Amino acid sequence: MTSTKPHILIIEPFYGGSHKQLIDTVIEGLSHTDYEIFSLPAKKWHWRARTSALHFSQLIPLDHEYRVLFTSSVLSLAELIGIRPDLGTCRKIVYFHENQLIYPVREVKQRDCQYGFNEILSCLAADIVIFNSQFNCTSFLDNVQPFLKIQPDFKIQQIREKIEKKCQVLYFPVRFHRFPNKRLVVKEDINADLDRDQDGLHLIWPHRWEHDKNPKLLTEALYELNERNVNFKVTICGESYQEIPEAFNNIQERLGEKLVNFGHLKREDYVQTLLTGDIVISTADHEFFGVSMLEATFCGCFPIVPNKLVYPEIYPKENLYNTSNSLIKKLYNFCRNPKVFRKHRDQFFETFNFDHYSAEQLVPKYLNKILVSDPSSQSQPSN
Repeated sequence: MTSTKPHILIIEPFYGGSHKQLIDTVIEGLSHTDYEIFSLPAKKWHWRARTSALHFSQLIPLDHEYRVLFTSSVLSLAELIGIRPDLGTCRKIVYFHENQLIYPVREVKQRDCQYGFNEILSCLAADIVIFNSQFNCTSFLDNVQPFLKIQPDFKIQQIREKIEKKCQVLYFPVRFHRFPNKRLVVKEDINADLDRDQDGLHLIWPHRWEHDKNPKLLTEALYELNERNVNFKVTICGESYQEIPEAFNNIQERLGEKLVNFGHLKREDYVQTLLTGDIVISTADHEFFGVSMLEATFCGCFPIVPNKLVYPEIYPKENLYNTSNSLIKKLYNFCRNPKVFRKHRDQFFETFNFDHYSAEQLVPKYLNKILVSDPSSQSQPSN
């Protein structure tokens, strides 16, 4: 008699945002009888990282037939396996949306080393470690030993080597097929372009309202453009939390009607906003992939991004800036001359390949990892 129990265990302690998107995208290729999901809402991240292993150890049934365990790095996998050794026989796959070894903190003394240490232990407990970008993988591996040197009275050696052989890179699978593609719509006529130019280029900043996305740099650039009297309008969206960043204080008063949206948008409004956008901006100090940037780009926005983090891995050099002054210069020149901007945008879309980041291309690769149930048959690392 064939068993009906699921053989894939999916655990997500932070089931929201890109973490939820990844799972929801991958399971579209699975039968609902193949898997079981245990999750917690996407809030209180620090407590999820600290206590979710204990929480899930009590929820996951003892009577199971799991052969594969797939989780994000928010879970302390080593703790879970220690409490629930019956799960140790599974093919254990850990997915890194980001890594805590290089998370930017305002002051060094604010860093809680336990999160990074848990990630290192999870890698050692895993069979396969998947990163969402080469930058994420490299930055993690390069910082394993320096991070461990924080330990004051003895040295832990050769941990990078043990982890590196398990590492692979699979880009985050963006569901482009769920977005309208403005670039495939019938081209607007010249009069429509002229009408839009009178309103100014539409700039979009679609990021979390937190310090690691550097809202201060965004406001500095916008205020400078405003001082120079160039025509533009701006949408500041993305998830916001209880505290509004200090950089956003008085922004509505200072930009006035140029600030056409300030706050999180519902999905339908978000998509429609992206379709009206001209430029999507990142000012991030902490970015390992950038789903919202690629979504906006697919909808027709020209990306302008820092020349650091994951961005040089995805975007051509013409889209990168090195300093706040170079960001302001790019925006100023485009806003001052929309015709020049449209030429640059058209050239960008002639060559940029979205297939590298498409769910249609990537999900089969994820399923290839998840559906192989023998923990001893590990794939070779691939970049």
